[in-house]
Amino acid sequence: MSEFERVVELYNAFPQQFRSIVLSTVTDHGQPHASYAPFVMDLSKNVYIFVSGLSAHTANLKGRGQASVLFIEDESKTEQIFARRRLAYHCSAQVIARSDGQWGAIATQFEDRFGNIIDVLKGLADFEIFQLRPESGRFVVGFGAAYRISGENLDTLEPVTGSK
Repeated sequence: MSEFERVVELYNAFPQQFRSIVLSTVTDHGQPHASYAPFVMDLSKNVYIFVSGLSAHTANLKGRGQASVLFIEDESKTEQIFARRRLAYHCSAQVIARSDGQWGAIATQFEDRFGNIIDVLKGLADFEIFQLRPESGRFVVGFGAAYRISGENLDTLEPVTGSK
């Protein structure tokens, strides 16, 4: 296996080791807001979050319709704190309506992954499911090993170099 094939394999497997994402949104006043949310992901790399309407990130997602998500290697597992393995996606965001047939299927995926708490959350009217659709991204494997992610299926990795 070539080094690049190994990177592609790492990229495809990386999100599966996480149960939550770091979520970055922006307020209506342009202020950045960092948070987190448990997630499920589909085969097209769409990230789904089930969040409360009382949270700041929900208002930001509704107001701006965009977010950045981050998967980042656990500090205790990294060899070099300055080069933690990480994957970031820039996403468009939209609410999945409860009346949409997709809502129930996604809620079931959450229940399968996170257990009975989801049954409680489904009963709370302020909880909503958002689809975060990645449009581009970056995968950092370590020092000098960063890749731009693009393509219709987010399957094109291009090494980032110092030149423009």
